[in-house]
Amino acid sequence: MYCLLVYLLLTLFLINILTVSRNNNMAVNIADRPIDKVREEVVDQLVMNYSHGELSHEAFERRLDQAMASESNEEMIQLVADLDLKVDQEYIEKKKEDFRFNYSTEPAEESELLVNIFSGSGRSGEWRVAKEVKTVNIFGGCDIDFSEAIFTQKEVTVKVFCLFGGIDIYVPENVKVVSKAFCIFGGMDNKAPSTDYVGAPTIYVEGLVLFGAIDITLKRTLKERFTAFADGLKNMFN
Repeated sequence: MYCLLVYLLLTLFLINILTVSRNNNMAVNIADRPIDKVREEVVDQLVMNYSHGELSHEAFERRLDQAMASESNEEMIQLVADLDLKVDQEYIEKKKEDFRFNYSTEPAEESELLVNIFSGSGRSGEWRVAKEVKTVNIFGGCDIDFSEAIFTQKEVTVKVFCLFGGIDIYVPENVKVVSKAFCIFGGMDNKAPSTDYVGAPTIYVEGLVLFGAIDITLKRTLKERFTAFADGLKNMFN
């Protein structure tokens, strides 16, 4: 009787272990995974293999283009099916360092005013972004470059007034931009892509444009950013 009881307990124990193991090994169907997450993983693996000399520059750029343009998880997975190197902790830390946002805990001005009347001005480089940036352009222009800017808060508002003037706004590829300006005989062109980067700053562009224009563009594309990152890793590993 005692032996039978031990046998039953051992059987139940083994069944429980096998069930847990099977459940842990059940991966989500690739077609059901979020496409942006799959794209990020594929791009990371491409960068990893290129930086370690497993892919030529031409093959890396071709596959990177395909990964950026693809809308199919299965298609993207095939781009790395023949690559053995997987992303490691060193790569993850290096990517975090390279792609981090320029945030500062030091307080900045609540508001900054840029006035251009028959003239032009701008902000670029590592400048500290105020919570609100106001710009008035009358027969003048303004360039606002956020690509290397130091943000002090998660949300920034750019308030514009353009009368026979224009504004060029340059943003990094991992920043959200929401455009809400009102245009009369003028226009606004927002080429900044939507992004889901965790902790990304959001820039709101609002105001009035009369016989003028606002252009919002990327300083460099996401592909250019990853290519520069991959080349930096390749030089480091070599």
